[in-house]
Amino acid sequence: MELTRMTAAELIAALARSEVSATEVTQAHLDRITAVDDRVHAFLHVDADSALAQAAEVDGKRRAGAVLGPLAGVPVAVKDVFTTVGLPTTCGSRILDGWHPPYDATITQRLKQAGAIIIGKTNLDEFAMGSSTENSAFGPSHNPWDLAKIPGGSSGGSAAAVAAYEAPLAIGTDTGGSIRQPAAVCGIVGTKPTYGGSSRYGVVAFASSLDTPGPFGRTVLDTALLHEAISGYDPMDSTSIDAPVPPVVAAAREADVSGMRIGVVTDLSGDGYQPGVLSRFAEAVELLESLGAKVTEVSCPHFKYALPAYYLIAPSEVSSNLARFDAMRYGLRVGDDGTRDAEEVMALTREAGFGAEVKRRIILGTYALSSGYYDAYYGKAQQVRTLIIRDFDAAFRQVDVLVSPASPTTAFPIGERADNPMAMYLADLCTIPSDLAGNAAISVPCGLAPEDGLPVGLQVMAPALADDRLYQVAAAVEAALVGRWGQPLLSQAKGLDA
Repeated sequence: MELTRMTAAELIAALARSEVSATEVTQAHLDRITAVDDRVHAFLHVDADSALAQAAEVDGKRRAGAVLGPLAGVPVAVKDVFTTVGLPTTCGSRILDGWHPPYDATITQRLKQAGAIIIGKTNLDEFAMGSSTENSAFGPSHNPWDLAKIPGGSSGGSAAAVAAYEAPLAIGTDTGGSIRQPAAVCGIVGTKPTYGGSSRYGVVAFASSLDTPGPFGRTVLDTALLHEAISGYDPMDSTSIDAPVPPVVAAAREADVSGMRIGVVTDLSGDGYQPGVLSRFAEAVELLESLGAKVTEVSCPHFKYALPAYYLIAPSEVSSNLARFDAMRYGLRVGDDGTRDAEEVMALTREAGFGAEVKRRIILGTYALSSGYYDAYYGKAQQVRTLIIRDFDAAFRQVDVLVSPASPTTAFPIGERADNPMAMYLADLCTIPSDLAGNAAISVPCGLAPEDGLPVGLQVMAPALADDRLYQVAAAVEAALVGRWGQPLLSQAKGLDA
């Protein structure tokens, strides 16, 4: 089998048996990037020399009989919001163009400890603000299913890299759905772990109470393997949970939902949802029932307020977090010709360095936090957040997991919503509640929409620290559907390799 078409689990087994070397695996993926990334634009930085050096080191340790990490020799693409020694970290923004951080993020360190080969940094909406990757200062990424369509966002580059067979695994961040929505529209698997279950140390902050690093893979098992490798307590992150990592890999291998109580969220459907998305979702629910799950409808009445609450809370945190980009300490500096004071230089730098969406959210957040408006906007949004958390708590007293579509629509054309922020924000309608509550959620492919032949994602939501339930349900759906289709869904993607 062509190395780039093998799953991470298959590569791990082949490497362990010395049927292939880490160098061969890495070179195959670098060759694939060279062949297709001019059309996909999944990567902002590819470091072939370092990747091959990492691979050679893994091969040397294997020959010496050393104990290797669980992902030894497997290439991984990393969203360009994680600090990485030796590679730029731009966050898709001109204001950090060319910045080389002096330290690794905890996630980066754990990938290296696991033996994974970091092959490059992937494209994203600037500072992770967007749902299409069109807000990147370096141009949009493209969906491998249809190169005229968006790959989702903000982790669109990571999702596109996995879907285009440029990497078997990738890392993203989920703040309002930025892993699950790209996974859904690219026909792959993506997980938002429990908030605090994966470290934010070294992740350039967007919204600190929401940002959650997580894995992408082409299969549920692959995604679980990466999830387990990057998760766990980190004393460098004050929000990290000091608790054991849920047994996600074992759950992915179990793939059994018999007797499990599954709740269909009635509030995440109806007007605004693409008919083909709803039909594939309904079929997935019927499939779960046929596999022995007990399916009931569950109402979460405050979910309808999640979108407006999110777009007050997240921009408010943006206003605070992005104040550090002041042209004084690192990154871009404009107008420093000796005739201007620091305030003028900062204003010119932020004007040149930030894109339109980032500026929009800074202004919105600053307004929401301003004197006289804090209680009316930010304070009310936090109260709504509490009501959403209570909705989840009530639901999880009735059922083990909740399910819904992962995105209201399939991938839309590049440019279609670029000038309509409200339409763009609606792409995260299904995913935002889990971010506000901090619980775990996953998107797994559940078919193609009949209108356009593009992939649909099934979202599974579980209580905090019950991430293993996600993989148990998702793996059962995946196994049943692959058995029905006779092949993985992604193998039907013809846009890139037609």
